[in-house]
Parts: sequence; structure tokens; C-alpha cells
Amino acid sequence: MNTHIHKFLNETWSSRYQKELSPDLLTFLWSVIASIFSLGGLCGALIGGSMAIRLGRKGALLMNNVIAILASILMGISFPTGLFELLIAGRFLIGINSGIGLCVQPLYIGEFAPKHLRGGLAMGTSIFLTGGILTGQIIGLRELLGGEKHWPLLLSSSCIPALAQLLFLPWFPESPRYLLIDRGDELSCAKALKRFHGSSEYRREMEDIQRECFALDGEKPKKPWQLFTDRGVRWQLITVIVMTMGQQLSGINAIYFYATYVFQQAGIMAEKIPYVTLGTGVCECLTALSCGLLIDYVGRRCLIIGGYLLMTLWCTVLTFSLTYQELYSWVPYMSMTCVFAFILSFGLGPGGITNTLTAELFVQSSRPAAYMIAGTVSWISFFTVGMLFPFIVNGLKQYCFVVFLLECFFVAAFIFLIIPETKNKSFLEIKKEFHKLNFGRNARKKDTELFERRQLQDEFLKISA
Repeated sequence: MNTHIHKFLNETWSSRYQKELSPDLLTFLWSVIASIFSLGGLCGALIGGSMAIRLGRKGALLMNNVIAILASILMGISFPTGLFELLIAGRFLIGINSGIGLCVQPLYIGEFAPKHLRGGLAMGTSIFLTGGILTGQIIGLRELLGGEKHWPLLLSSSCIPALAQLLFLPWFPESPRYLLIDRGDELSCAKALKRFHGSSEYRREMEDIQRECFALDGEKPKKPWQLFTDRGVRWQLITVIVMTMGQQLSGINAIYFYATYVFQQAGIMAEKIPYVTLGTGVCECLTALSCGLLIDYVGRRCLIIGGYLLMTLWCTVLTFSLTYQELYSWVPYMSMTCVFAFILSFGLGPGGITNTLTAELFVQSSRPAAYMIAGTVSWISFFTVGMLFPFIVNGLKQYCFVVFLLECFFVAAFIFLIIPETKNKSFLEIKKEFHKLNFGRNARKKDTELFERRQLQDEFLKISA
């Protein structure tokens, strides 16, 4: 599709100014179109948490669909109107839509899910994200919507899931935790829990939310900058920043960059490579589904540490295989295997569990701000990788994977030493796990205060019952 957009830019410029578009200016316009998405994603991440607090989780998602539809319209009409500026504006808006969605959707799912199923349900974000990537790869083939005549339709197709969500989401309840803790609406919270968990199972979840509400003692949702000065969430915040940066800087972009070269070296014809590349999308979907099935049985720590360690292994093997690519006829196939193995390892651990842990490490008052910080770090890292990656590859060649294997290993070590297992634990129990890390010597005094508060809390719940 790159070729078609380049042709569109050239033709639009020529008809508008009666002169050819210079190669440097063409490169600049293409770079703006490609990178403006990341800028939009950053803006979306910065406002997503505030929207979730003011409009509610469900209200923020509904409003976000309006942005997606507007973006689709702008990108779709850019070609017939001959205005490439509309394509840039549409890419920026769809970036905002993505930034808000990746902030609010896991927040919503993480808050209504029961703790024994929270991991699997939270993985829904990654499952449908990878499914969307695969769908885009399929409909982007030149036989479908990737041809010269149909690429505006391909860009406009992003309105389809937005319209579907506008149609179905109003029938779903608001987040029960948001209703009780943020709004103080116990009746609506109970109704929402009955819808989500059934009339016979909702009481246990209701008690858990009431405990968290009592522990927060009317604490208002925090701003992102307040988390940086709150000692009670210091290590949770450090953990989220390290995991988010680790996910973006893990080398997944380098793998996709080298995939075409690896496939060519394995003897696959250039015109067949787009079809082989579909295999990478299938790998991501399969691992996201596998991770969703395993996360509540195996646990978060095992999957994410294992994923990073496997990525470290494949980076090592790929560095050697790319270095000795031409020595033996079987080495290109080894490189090809490493590409798919790396993608499988990424999807099984860092690709899916990072968002899940972001939801679990914070209580209600800190969670939206934590997602804003995580989203901001993620989009800045994504943009930075996009800007610096070509220089890293040109300078280090295949040895760039040495940098990525070290990064993967150190993130795995950090998670092993710092992050507790969160499987089947309430948000308050997870907060208690970080208590000693956050307060050190003062932990014993804080433990006494928490014990006294817990006793009052249990007495209050007995009276309420």
C-alpha cells in the first residue's frame, strides 16, 4: 500500500501546484503520515484515564467510537477529494482512538472480571488486538483491498468495529467498581454485578469491592503526577514502567524488520512473501489465545518470565544464524524458525500479560492514572523505536539483536526479583504484597494500621450483611 499512497501524494501535488513532488518532500510527507499515528496514540493515552473517570469506563469507550468513525471518514475521502491533509488528520485521530482504547478497555475488563477469571478476560484485549492485525494483513492483500483502487476502503474499514461497539456496548453495564467506589452507587453496582456474575455468585465480588471501598476511605481518583510522589505505589509504578518499556524495546520491531530478508534468504519469492508474513499474524493470534487459556492456571509470573527468557534465547540463535547465513544451506531455515519462535514467545508472555498486570497492581483510585502513565511510556517508546531503529540496524546489522537479548534478560530478572504472583488475588491482597518493598523499615507500623483497619472493615461488612 506504500506504493499507492506515494503515487497519490505525487499526483495530488502535481495537480495542485503543477510541478513534481521532490523525493525529499515525498519522504517527509510519508514519514508524517506514518509517525502521526504514534503522536495520536500518545495524546489518547494522556486523556484516556481522565475520560474513564469523568464519563465512566463504558462512557469513555462509547465516545471513543465517535473518534474512530470520524477518522475513518477523513481517511476514506482523502483520495476522492485529493486532500492528503485529510489522510494525515485521519491517521492522527485513529491514533487517539487507539491510545484511549488501549487505556480504557483493559481497565473496564479488569474491573468487572472475577479474580479467578481476571487474567483470561483481560487477555481479551490482546486476543482481539492480534486478531485485528491478522485481519488487516489479510484484507490488505492486493487481491482484496490492498490494490490501487481500494486502499481508501482499507483505511476506512476501521469504522466497522467502532459501529459494532456503538451498537452492542450500550446493552452492557458500567464497571461495578467504578459505580460503587467512584460514584458511591451501591444499588447500580449490585445490579451490574448480577448482570456480569449472575444472581447467585455476585455477593462474594460485592464484598471484595466493599472492602476496597472501605480501605480507600473516600480517596478520590489520583492524577498521574500524584502517583510519582505516592510512596505506597512506588514499586508498582516502577514495575509498570519497566514492563511497558521492556515490551516495546524487546526487539519485536527488529524481528518484523528482518522477516522479509530472512524469508528471501530461505528462497521464498518476493511476490509470495506477503502470504508468508500472514504466518506471523497467525502466530500472534495463536499465542494470545494460548496465553488467555493458560494465564489463570499457570500464573502471570511464569508466563511473562518464560516469554522474556525464550526471547533472549531466540535473539542469541538469530544473531548467529544471520551472521553465518551463507555458510550452510540449512542456516536460512534456522533464521526463519527463530523469527516465528520469537513472535510466539512474545505473544505468550510480554505481548499479553503486560496490560493485565497494569490493571492488577493498582487499587481503584490509582488505576486510571497508572494506565495513563503506562500508555504514555508505551507510545513514547514506540515512537522512539520507530525513529532510532533504522540507525541501530544500519550501524549494528544483525548484532542489534545482542542489544535486545540483554534487554529481555534484564527485564526477566527484574520481574523475577520484584513482581509477586497475582493469580486469584484481590487488588488489596496484591497491594499488601508490595507493602514491604514500598515502605521498608516502616512496613511493621503500616502493617499494624492495616490490620486494625481490616478488623473494622470486617465488622462493618458483618453489620451490613
